[in-house]
Amino acid sequence: MPSSLQESSPPASATHRTDVVVIGAGLAGLTAARRLVAAGHSVVVLEARDRVGGRTLNHDLGDGQVVEAGGQFVGPTQNHVLALADELGIGTFPAYAEGASVYVHRGRATRYSGDIPPDLLALPDIGVTTARIARMSRQIPLHAPWEARHARRWDATTLDSWIRGTTLGRGGLDLLNSFLGSAYGATAADASLLFSLHYIAGMGAEGVPGTLDRGIGTKDGAQERRFTGGSQRLSSTMAEQLDGRVVLDSPVRAIEQDDRTVTVRTDSSAWTCRRAVVAVPPALAARIRFSPLLPPEQDALFARLAFGQLMKCEAVYDEPFWRAAGLSGQGVFRAGSTVCSMFDNSPPGGRPGVLMGFLGGRQWRAWAHRPAHERRGAVLRAFAQVVGPEALRPRNYFEQDWTAEEWTRGGPTAIAAPGVLTELGAWRDRPFGRIHWAGAEHADYWNGYMDGAVRSGKDTADTVIEQEG
Repeated sequence: MPSSLQESSPPASATHRTDVVVIGAGLAGLTAARRLVAAGHSVVVLEARDRVGGRTLNHDLGDGQVVEAGGQFVGPTQNHVLALADELGIGTFPAYAEGASVYVHRGRATRYSGDIPPDLLALPDIGVTTARIARMSRQIPLHAPWEARHARRWDATTLDSWIRGTTLGRGGLDLLNSFLGSAYGATAADASLLFSLHYIAGMGAEGVPGTLDRGIGTKDGAQERRFTGGSQRLSSTMAEQLDGRVVLDSPVRAIEQDDRTVTVRTDSSAWTCRRAVVAVPPALAARIRFSPLLPPEQDALFARLAFGQLMKCEAVYDEPFWRAAGLSGQGVFRAGSTVCSMFDNSPPGGRPGVLMGFLGGRQWRAWAHRPAHERRGAVLRAFAQVVGPEALRPRNYFEQDWTAEEWTRGGPTAIAAPGVLTELGAWRDRPFGRIHWAGAEHADYWNGYMDGAVRSGKDTADTVIEQEG
């Protein structure tokens, strides 16, 4: 634990004053706090966990090596998180993608190159689906998707129903669900078409349209690089720079406000400030007691922006043996497998070797409740289908189930079911008096990603700075 962090809340009944209270010490909250401090404001960051980083979390492999148990990948057009890393002196390295990937369908493993598995029966559906998604996503106003010309029609159906109505087979849908298992922690049946189009439209930057190819890709895509020392290092470095302004083990229970001040209450302290920035996932923000109450529309929206379900399963080996066989360690599994996708997650030096698989959405629901040893065996057997029987004998194995994290409750992002965006979406970022919102779910570009969190933290801090003068 960095020495600059306070390890617990101040003594019971303590009351403190500061200019701004930031709630949540993930990427969005820490970015906002850092920007506010640079502008001359006094700030405290209240974090419910005993650590910083939110949905980023490093796992210690020993010998100074770490691997990510939470958000990890970064790629082109994710300019805000990359710029932050550069400011903090944190480098990146390429995610390992040399050699062949493997596509597993009905127990058969097929090697391939590129980002799209060579399923001849599915390729026509994939081509039709991606072309139509590209055309439709360009019609989405990123700042207000509910204002799109066909917004109500697109928000009245799920992505699953739309694909089924526009393709002949299930191949394209099954492969898209392999991606959504890790991207949504859910399936195409859980998200509205409008939300999905907005999500894909945001996989870019100003002047660079978002594309599904960029979202699913490794080279030139969202899975292109990782951060040296693990992604949680971004947050721990910012927290150290904030020099004692981050208070851990301080879940915020209530927020009260009047025309001039905001009072933020934890179990053992109260903080009075001029503005508050709530930088926790919307579903958790809705559980805070607000006085006066949140507008009912905003409360309803936050409660309905439910997280998907995601678990990361990682196996550690003495070395990445699959590389010698010409394999990248990447695998895509069509419906029916234990995992939806897998990657070589080894540290930059290549030792030890680490394979990581996502259990998201349908796979999580099938396996999360089963005994740990059964799940471990099933995951390792899936890995073995891709890289061979040596995968069955790791020296270590661990899991991170994000639904079991009290201060996350799912992952990797919040998704909107049909009707949510058109009926309530306009309330997503609207300040509530002196209370402002930040977080990956409050970003238009790279919504739900680390870059979206950093962008949102910066934008919200700038709004507070402007209003405070």
